[in-house]
Amino acid sequence: MSLRVVDNSHTETPHKRNPGFPLDLDWVERVRMNRSALERRAGSIGARRTVKKEYQLAWLLKAITLIDLTTLNADDTDGRVERLCAKARHPLRSDILEKLDIGDLSILPGAVCVYHRFVKTAVNALEGTGIPVAAVSTAFPHGLAPLETKLKEIEMSVADGAREIDIVIERGMVLRGDWQALYDQVRAFRKACGDAHMKTILGTGELATQTNIAKASLVCMMAGADFIKTSTGKEKVNADLVTSLTMIRMIRWFHEETAIQIGYKPAGGIATAGDALKYMALLKEELGTHWLQPHLFRFGASSLLTDIERQLEHGLTGHYAADYRQPMV
Repeated sequence: MSLRVVDNSHTETPHKRNPGFPLDLDWVERVRMNRSALERRAGSIGARRTVKKEYQLAWLLKAITLIDLTTLNADDTDGRVERLCAKARHPLRSDILEKLDIGDLSILPGAVCVYHRFVKTAVNALEGTGIPVAAVSTAFPHGLAPLETKLKEIEMSVADGAREIDIVIERGMVLRGDWQALYDQVRAFRKACGDAHMKTILGTGELATQTNIAKASLVCMMAGADFIKTSTGKEKVNADLVTSLTMIRMIRWFHEETAIQIGYKPAGGIATAGDALKYMALLKEELGTHWLQPHLFRFGASSLLTDIERQLEHGLTGHYAADYRQPMV
């Protein structure tokens, strides 16, 4: 079987980074989200059309290139991180690559995401691959440390070789409507990141309303975020299609006003190939196919790759493999 319809080469597409813009409180106050309408639209994803057969396999291969392979556990070790990086180097078994006739394609995940403590370990393990290391920072997952501590953590991760920084906002600023404080803090984080791309985690499950999520998204984009991200994966409620639609539409509005393309990263609870296809379909329909690239879309996931491998093998053989045939770490 040959899937020549897919170009999954792991090359960065040049695009203009978000330089940041002055805080426009009038724009922020104009933001209103209709939850019922969002729920109806989100509910239509996957119900009206699905990709089948070779096209589904091609979409799943694309999904692999959009994954931030992640380990953020209290019992993480250098060995676990090294095993995750080994999986990142070879995300698919060689027999699957051979049967799909895609051995010449460079199918690699978007990044490997770890705590600051393991940035150097991951950088060394991924040397020569081009796969960036992303570090969660700013007192992940709650973001409640002193500002100086959070800025220092960003700077240390960048110095250790992290090319992407996933920062956490203080949710209380959103709940209080203190948009100036949120803007100033995210702007400071962006400055500390330097050339490293900044993904801004909103913690959407703790922001109470879709309007709050939309306003927080807008303020963070004004402050210079390269990506906006749903969750840390540690909240009770993580990524879902309704919240994703809210954030994606704010990305679209921001692009219409500024011509700057902002990336989107749903994280937490995305564990199946079917889930991945729904998020990809939503992004394609709302923002266009060109947004389905690693520099503009990522999944924050740890187990998603395992299910994608199982689905690819099923597409080839008609049988599902046991999970242990695709171990992660």
